[in-house]
Amino acid sequence: MARINVLDKHVAELIAAGEVVERPSSVIKELVENCIDAGADEITVEIQNGGITYMRVTDNGCGIARDDVATAFLRHATSKVRLESDLSNIGTLGFRGEALASIAAVAKVEMITKTADSDGVIYRIAGGEEQGICDTGCPRGTTIIVRDLFYNTPARMKFLKTDTGEGNAVESMIDRIVLSHPEISFKFIRDGKVTVNTQGDGRLISAVYSVYGRDFANGMIETDYTIGQMRVHGLVCKPIMSQKNRNMQHFYVNGRYVRPKTMFAAVEQAYKNSIMVGKFASCVLNLELPCDMVDINVHPAKTEVRFTNEKLVFDAVYYAVKSAIDCDSRPQITLPKVDTAPPREVTEGEQLGLHNSTKKADTEPPKTAVVSAEARHIPARRAEPQIKRQVMERVHEVLINLPRADVTAESVEPAVFHSHSAQYRADACPPQPTAETAPNADGAQTTAAEEVTGVKLIGEAFDTYIIAEYADEIYFIDKHAAHERILFEQLKRDKSVGQQLLTPVTVTLSGDECSALLENIGAAERLGFEIEGFGGTAVLVRSVPLMLSGMNVAEIVSEMADGFARQKHEVSLEHLDWLYHNVACRAAIKAGNKSTDEERLRLAERIIGSDDIRYCPHGRPVAFRLTKRELEKQFGR
Repeated sequence: MARINVLDKHVAELIAAGEVVERPSSVIKELVENCIDAGADEITVEIQNGGITYMRVTDNGCGIARDDVATAFLRHATSKVRLESDLSNIGTLGFRGEALASIAAVAKVEMITKTADSDGVIYRIAGGEEQGICDTGCPRGTTIIVRDLFYNTPARMKFLKTDTGEGNAVESMIDRIVLSHPEISFKFIRDGKVTVNTQGDGRLISAVYSVYGRDFANGMIETDYTIGQMRVHGLVCKPIMSQKNRNMQHFYVNGRYVRPKTMFAAVEQAYKNSIMVGKFASCVLNLELPCDMVDINVHPAKTEVRFTNEKLVFDAVYYAVKSAIDCDSRPQITLPKVDTAPPREVTEGEQLGLHNSTKKADTEPPKTAVVSAEARHIPARRAEPQIKRQVMERVHEVLINLPRADVTAESVEPAVFHSHSAQYRADACPPQPTAETAPNADGAQTTAAEEVTGVKLIGEAFDTYIIAEYADEIYFIDKHAAHERILFEQLKRDKSVGQQLLTPVTVTLSGDECSALLENIGAAERLGFEIEGFGGTAVLVRSVPLMLSGMNVAEIVSEMADGFARQKHEVSLEHLDWLYHNVACRAAIKAGNKSTDEERLRLAERIIGSDDIRYCPHGRPVAFRLTKRELEKQFGR
């Protein structure tokens, strides 16, 4: 066995520093918390190059006496704890006395400080080695400058992210602290630009407005609930303003940012049956309770706490949230602006593209144009034999009343298609249907496309399921799932064309999401997005894939950024199925959308004639088929 050695002071300090200082954001967190504990009501944070080369934190707090300056950089030196009994009554954010010593061990630090009744001093320390102290002129308070983080530990330097990524992490940290102390005026300067500037008026809604903007703030509801010795107050979102993840859930215990499972569960339970499955509520909640009812010394980063009564905490948060959302008024509907443009003329035989039906109401063609187009098909519909309507009614009746035991894999099963001609290759588009008609053997009118392909459109059920006939089979096709799969395969195969936006859209993201998105610009460009950084955690979107024109750009980009942020490894173009799926799902024609006969027929031809389209990206069947023989058996024929 190797000999046991006692580590020298320098090595021990480097190891201990790793427990406190992981990246620039952890340095900023410790320094800002010290400012708050010092009673400051104005705090300024400045960083350069993501904080790796330069960080400065200035406050107007009580300052540090000259005799205590050097002592403050010793390990376990603190003004907040003296006796063992103090550990059960901690009311400050810092208490371990490790922050300054850990920071000084891995960086070059300069402290300028002054108390109300003494002169100012400047103290320098680098790599744990004191550089000297001298008098200086300065206002009351403390300024700490940290330069060249990890300059003496290059092994740690290589684990840092890009300047943008580290800067976003610092800004996210500032955002969380801002929301916990709305009574303090914060200013955050990033590479010479002020990105956060709060009023410090004590109103939480003002802090939320400064951090997340007007739309987010307008979607919040105030709550203030007291049960026993616990008080829960803050803001919760209206159910209609729910988010795609939990990134916008902020919890504080006595002003300390934490991530307690009990509070997460209470919020989720309070919103149950009020928001869509897969969506999460946003909130900024502060739990105030006696210090002896919570243990904050259970996690190195102090983001986890232990409560003496978890059930009481759950109830307090649950009823605070529930009472707020129960009092929320019915959401107001904003009607789109009336389009006064003249109706678009529709020419005879014009092909209405499949993609038209996916647009929102405010981008649909004027109603008169739609009616005109529909009217052109009336003669052909009247010429169809009465038997088509009767067959439709019979099929619907059979499917509804079919005994469950009779529905076997032989009678109704996911359609497995086979190419019936060269024109149905997986990479080929089906023939474009035309309005030309010709009488068939029965005297009925049928389109030229039916004569060529053999696919006959019967109709559509519930504006969702296309019903088509081919050979001796009837196909029931989920038009959303089918179109989604087609687009998914197209995105995987070809580089998408982007559509320039008339007005670029600004999207505000969380720090991690912004970093992940900017680090994967190449993948976004392949889909047709043109995105660039816009300062802080905002990005500017100049173009989107053509198939997404007219849709909610901010929501699409936000979901894409969240997807990149969830990837544990570097994203490659060969592993972007989740992204192709997301775009395809949004662009695909939706269940319930009205479709024309041309659109239905075109989609049915593509599905029936393709071996490669069997399931949508979710794994659901695209189509089912019912053979003529099985249908005849149900009628006793």
